[in-house]
Amino acid sequence: MSKIHHPELAPEGKKRIDWVSRHMPVLRGLAEKHAAGRPFAGLKMAVCIHLEAKTAYMARVFRQCGAEVTVTGSNPLSTQDAVAAALVEEGITVFAWHGATPEEYDDHIRCTVGTGPQLIIDDGADLITMLHRERTDLLPGVRGAAEETTTGLQRLRAMAGEGVLAFPVIAVNDAYCKYLFDNRYGTGQSAWDGIMRTTNLLVAGKTVVVAGFGWCGRGVAMRAAGLGAQVIVTEIDPVRALEAAVEGYRVMTMREAAALGDIFVTVTGCRDIINEAHFPLMKDGALLANAGHFDIEIDKKALLRLAAHTGRPRANIDEYRFQDGRRVYLLAEGRLVNLAAGDGHPAEIMDLSFAIQFMAMDYLRRQAQELPRQVVPLPVELDRQVAFLKLEALGIAIDSLSREQRAYLQSWKLE
Repeated sequence: MSKIHHPELAPEGKKRIDWVSRHMPVLRGLAEKHAAGRPFAGLKMAVCIHLEAKTAYMARVFRQCGAEVTVTGSNPLSTQDAVAAALVEEGITVFAWHGATPEEYDDHIRCTVGTGPQLIIDDGADLITMLHRERTDLLPGVRGAAEETTTGLQRLRAMAGEGVLAFPVIAVNDAYCKYLFDNRYGTGQSAWDGIMRTTNLLVAGKTVVVAGFGWCGRGVAMRAAGLGAQVIVTEIDPVRALEAAVEGYRVMTMREAAALGDIFVTVTGCRDIINEAHFPLMKDGALLANAGHFDIEIDKKALLRLAAHTGRPRANIDEYRFQDGRRVYLLAEGRLVNLAAGDGHPAEIMDLSFAIQFMAMDYLRRQAQELPRQVVPLPVELDRQVAFLKLEALGIAIDSLSREQRAYLQSWKLE
């Protein structure tokens, strides 16, 4: 039933999954606590996330807890064939392979939708939107879903605003333990992992332009500064732009920044952030990378129109040479550089994010009938529970309020 490439790579994939599992103590603890009770028994679950080792370990945990799990990738370049093969060998259905064409990618999601999931974990909302477009007959069977990304939540809120969203979706991306750590520290580190691994070039002393100063942009800028770069931020939000300026970054328009940057990283969730107006202004040798979910932030069609010559000087690097001899280099085809050209976020970060996904799925299992057909927040107490579990795994103890302190905070009388 599965559709994968290279099943012979399963032993290598198992090693990768086992490695990250040792560094994901919260998710491992949830498995140990709930596996015997099998709370997800009898439930079909579809997971559409970047298919690498951390995702695979989460799928393994849900299967241990009773779910019938089907996994597909949320990006054709982030799927690791060895990991996909290992999951299939463990009895989990997988529709994905690295380098899938757009048609193959859609087919993989279509096959996953066709399993009739009752619970969904999505990353970018590709699975949920296809379900609503092509298989409305399956919508009544879905209890609910959880969305992992800012981009996906934008799409789902638009669906809810039009009244077409057929089931509740937990905004996992908006949980504190997701965006404060995954978006900032995870993207901050993994984007630079992908850029440096792909180019083998120095960051220190270069000028880095970060487009977007949301939580992901904050992380990318922070790590660039830590690596010794001079950082420029471009923004459309005046509050975020002001925050970036107060943080010590230079803030300007992309048109101004285009002539100054050595490395550009887009993290906005919007399209054509770097476009035909900017390419003619760029330095020879400028590097273009994207850490937003879709490959639309850097206008690839315009790059191709302007280029007199194209080539591939190194794996995952496309060269565009203009008539005047200048060259710019696009990394990972403009897709998520941290996953298309790297292994994604560190395991310790995804331990938090996937523990929150576990909490979201368990919450939907118990409470979905009482929730509106909207994008809804994860209950704060579940978010806090994940944080406590992580602190416990790190051997960190914190204070708690006394009865008197709690009473003081809940009273309007200052006594």
